[in-house]
Amino acid sequence: MAPSKFNSTDSFGHGDAGVSWPHSENGFGDSLSLLQSEKAVQEILQQTPVHGSDDHLIEFSEALRTVAKALRRAAEGKAAAQAEAAEWKRRFELERARNLQLENKGNGICEKLRSWWMQTSVNNGMGLIRLVLPCLLCWEIWKEQDRRLYEEQSFKENNSVSEGGRLENSTSQPVLLNQEHEHSNRACLEHGICSHEVLQDAKDVDSNMVNNKIMKKASFKLSWRCKGENSDQHKHDIVYFERGNITTAERSSKQISLKWESPPQTVVILTKPNSNSVQILCAQMVRWLREQKKLNIYVEPRVRAELLTESSYFSFVQTWKDEKEILLLHTKVDLVVTLGGDGTVLWAASIFKGPVPPIVPFSLGSLGFMTPFHSEHYKDYLDSVLRGPISITLRNRLQCHVIRDAAKNEIEIEDPILVLNEVTIDRGISSYLTNLECYCDNSFVTCVQGDGLILSTTSGSTAYSLAAGGSMVHPQVPGILFTPICPHSLSFRPLILPEHVTLRVQIPFNSRSPAWASFDGKDRKQLAPGDALVCSMAPWPVPTACQVDSTDDFFRSIHDGLHWNLRKTQSSFDVPLDV
Repeated sequence: MAPSKFNSTDSFGHGDAGVSWPHSENGFGDSLSLLQSEKAVQEILQQTPVHGSDDHLIEFSEALRTVAKALRRAAEGKAAAQAEAAEWKRRFELERARNLQLENKGNGICEKLRSWWMQTSVNNGMGLIRLVLPCLLCWEIWKEQDRRLYEEQSFKENNSVSEGGRLENSTSQPVLLNQEHEHSNRACLEHGICSHEVLQDAKDVDSNMVNNKIMKKASFKLSWRCKGENSDQHKHDIVYFERGNITTAERSSKQISLKWESPPQTVVILTKPNSNSVQILCAQMVRWLREQKKLNIYVEPRVRAELLTESSYFSFVQTWKDEKEILLLHTKVDLVVTLGGDGTVLWAASIFKGPVPPIVPFSLGSLGFMTPFHSEHYKDYLDSVLRGPISITLRNRLQCHVIRDAAKNEIEIEDPILVLNEVTIDRGISSYLTNLECYCDNSFVTCVQGDGLILSTTSGSTAYSLAAGGSMVHPQVPGILFTPICPHSLSFRPLILPEHVTLRVQIPFNSRSPAWASFDGKDRKQLAPGDALVCSMAPWPVPTACQVDSTDDFFRSIHDGLHWNLRKTQSSFDVPLDV
């Protein structure tokens, strides 16, 4: 072969047509240089004459093709690395911008507090003087009485024995007065309002205030109780440390009892809509509570209209007009009665955004995990509840916040939502898997890839969470159920987390589609990439009355509603088996 046909120096030398191998500081060449090198190799392959008889040229061409493939892979890897680096840089910039916003906000709050303190320093000084002067006055009075008491006691000691008895009787009265005065001062310090102050200001009290005091809500007291006074299950209610041994409370052996300290005066009745049997029962119950128990009765506006359509007798029934009156409903109502199923109990709990009065749920639905009372004997049940004491189940609720990625401060955060059963984050109408980043107390837990995720209370453990493979949990066990919906993983099992944790579910920016959140099956909200849902245990549980106690009602509900572990008994042998 003539060397003039193929000159390796022209192709691989240091001339203009040579292939320049890329180098950089980090060991990887620029992607453009790699592409140019690959093109030069292709040109060499096209220009090089290949003869079937020359085996060396064939091997050399194969080596050049291998080099071309390696250069192409290196270029693709470089491009992917640059794209990933750009994505991480964008996330870092977003996080840094958020931190700067929070820092500026904290500085603004400090400036506002400093200015407010400077403006109110004079008022604080006057308030401090007004607080100290009565204390000094009470101190001087106490010292004067103590001095008189000391003088009388010394006078009694100096007198004769015959006069000692009379003086002893006369000095005992100031001692009692001093003790009573000390007791009253202590009560004033503990409660903040003294009885003499109330008497002095009684002439200025408005008549409306007097009426409000007369019509105040019924008071009650919660306590732990056992099935018997001599029961061995009664344990300490505290956690104490003594001589190196830690003993914890065993409250699971006791039930919660509600005892009325003053009789209930107002009841609200909530009913299931579109049911003639419920409407008839509601009319009968309203009439009985009014005539036999002399109670004030609230119903929904829809129910009041139905009652007035039936008869003008029900004109005494009260209702609410707007959202503001609903927010203040818990200050007027002593007891809540629901006529329906578990959905009616959920509706009753959603009405009260804060404290919830005790609920007496009557079963007029299908399953009824939270409705132990039967409507046929409503008079006996209500009479027993109004007398008290009754066993109740404190059902915890979740407090949920939707935080939008576009929110600039806490003012733009949406109002919290309270749920009694569960909050569900799913893929909605999208055909893609959900991609949910889950955090527990700001610690990364996992990334959910599947149809969605359920965050449930223990009361909701027999609802959607049960259908998704979650465990059934006693409603008084404090905890949050973490249940995935059809996860694309064989090792993703449900969890039960303690009640004090805060869970955050965030939609990552690289998610293919948005997610949807629903709260107790309603109020559906879209969660776009960057949005987050924060859930924690709400401070206001839902107290529901029990027919027997919480444990008995729980097992009865899963036996009757789900036919839990229902199976024919294994037949025995007709003839005894020889051992």
